[in-house]
Amino acid sequence: MFGTKLRKQKAGNSGLPDVLGKIEHVVIIVKENHCFDNYFGTFLGANGTIMQHSANPPLKDPDHRHGAWLTRATTAVREQFTADDIPAYFAYAKQFTLCDNYFTDVAGPSTPNHLMLIAADSPIIDNPPRYRLPVGTAPFKMPSLPISLENAKLSWGNYGGYAFDLIDGLQNKQKFISDKFTADASNGKLPTVSWVYAPHDASEHPPDPMDHGNPLVGNVTHGMQWTVDQINAVVKGGLWPKTVIFITWDDWGGWFDHVDPQNVENWKDTGQHPSYNGTQFRYGSRVGCLVLSPYAKSGYISKVLHSHVSLVKFCEVAFNLPSLNKKDANADDMSDCFDFTRSLPPPPSNPK
Repeated sequence: MFGTKLRKQKAGNSGLPDVLGKIEHVVIIVKENHCFDNYFGTFLGANGTIMQHSANPPLKDPDHRHGAWLTRATTAVREQFTADDIPAYFAYAKQFTLCDNYFTDVAGPSTPNHLMLIAADSPIIDNPPRYRLPVGTAPFKMPSLPISLENAKLSWGNYGGYAFDLIDGLQNKQKFISDKFTADASNGKLPTVSWVYAPHDASEHPPDPMDHGNPLVGNVTHGMQWTVDQINAVVKGGLWPKTVIFITWDDWGGWFDHVDPQNVENWKDTGQHPSYNGTQFRYGSRVGCLVLSPYAKSGYISKVLHSHVSLVKFCEVAFNLPSLNKKDANADDMSDCFDFTRSLPPPPSNPK
């Protein structure tokens, strides 16, 4: 189904070596609404802080809009999970690479950060109503990584994501249900770049009011296991030797993180949210990012400044694609997380 024919490519001065024949697939797994300290604050060696243990699932969905982000020092929820709740994530961090200086690109909720992971930019700072543009509103005209891949005769897939439909040229293209990823990966057939999103019950998003009564929604252990299943499918399909898997969380989720992000860009309002004008747009709060690959550094905690746009930049460098805008042109490319001189075995199917 998917054909990936790599051309000869050089990484230039990016810090990544020539990856021809080594990386053919990049998988970006996007989970929901947990900042770094909320998940990895207790991880040994990481820049974390200890807080009260959270119920699993959380009792409510903390406010994580931009307005709440601006008051986070006093209003963010100061609770966290531990290795007992998410053992596989801690196991992956021990075997491969964990980034503890990785930030969301928007100081706000999901949708703008999803756009950053696809297009290295966002014309919005808060979620649109019901995660969709108003009826009759044209999609955003902006360059995107999927179109860059198409222009280079490379493939891509959207497994369960909604933000692609907000971008001109991506509506209903390469759009699959979440479950199809495990089938494709298990059969050894993945596109060059896959964006992978869990169904709601496994997304790790804290329960909305409508979710009460469903014990799986918001349960981080259940969501973690779904992620493990995706990685196991990559291994089962024989794709591990030539794949890089990034696992990250789309936004801060309303949880407290003790590291304040750098302010590299302020919001210039266009009538959407006048009260936000001049407030911090980038970066948002830290979130976890795990790097799994034969070429990921083992037991390494990256202290380099990374963000969601760094994953876009990594794909551009790995597949010799042009930059989309100034954000990705100036972004770090995750190169410190890799050592291409040796190869690690895949993780166990039941990591603990």
